[in-house]
Amino acid sequence: MAMMRIDKLVSQYGFGSRKEAKAIFKLGVVTVDGEVVTNPQMRVDPEISEVYVGDVLIEYEKYIYVMMNKPDGVISASYDEEEETVCDLLDESHQWHNLFPVGRLDKDTTGLIILTNDGGFAHRALSPKKHVEKVYVAKVDRELVEKDIKAFALGITLDDGYKTLPAVLEPMGELQARVIIKEGKFHQVKRMFEAIGASVTSLKRVTFAGIELDNDLTEGEFRRLNENEMNIISNLLSKD
Repeated sequence: MAMMRIDKLVSQYGFGSRKEAKAIFKLGVVTVDGEVVTNPQMRVDPEISEVYVGDVLIEYEKYIYVMMNKPDGVISASYDEEEETVCDLLDESHQWHNLFPVGRLDKDTTGLIILTNDGGFAHRALSPKKHVEKVYVAKVDRELVEKDIKAFALGITLDDGYKTLPAVLEPMGELQARVIIKEGKFHQVKRMFEAIGASVTSLKRVTFAGIELDNDLTEGEFRRLNENEMNIISNLLSKD
């Protein structure tokens, strides 16, 4: 682990902004391995050193995993000069972790997106060879029939000639359907519907790599992954 400034470490773990964290050092309540530290620029190895703020131990986490219910109108990027990004929606305590979205949802697509600083997980989750499952709920402009279900099951030839892997289409009534795919081509779900003569009027991702969107999260809200969801991450990382 690379050394990091102690004020950055303290701010990452909920003790205010970097500026506010610096004020904490003046109080003499920050200790490193039992020694009081007043210099906020001191560098420490958080994996080795024992850092306390008062009686609170800072338990360092190398990797962070966050589930977000992405809202409409926000882009799936870490930074953009003009558009609001999913990372802009994170609170200050998460900003310092340099999180990035795993893959992307279209600007007008809502639902589950995972943000992390774990490049290994992102690589595996997005690798075409892994066939990671994604589940969407789509609203379309016409009734879906058995012919459409069979077309998805056989694989859809897109406008550029690419034929998708077999997918699952499950009509839900009221012009809605669940779509299950195992790849992630550009605008794939929308283009699959266009290929069968239907237009998507709204699209929401509800599952990614076996992790389901928490229905308690309103659009724009986020939370850390829970233990069960972290087990799913671990299993994915352990697969060859």
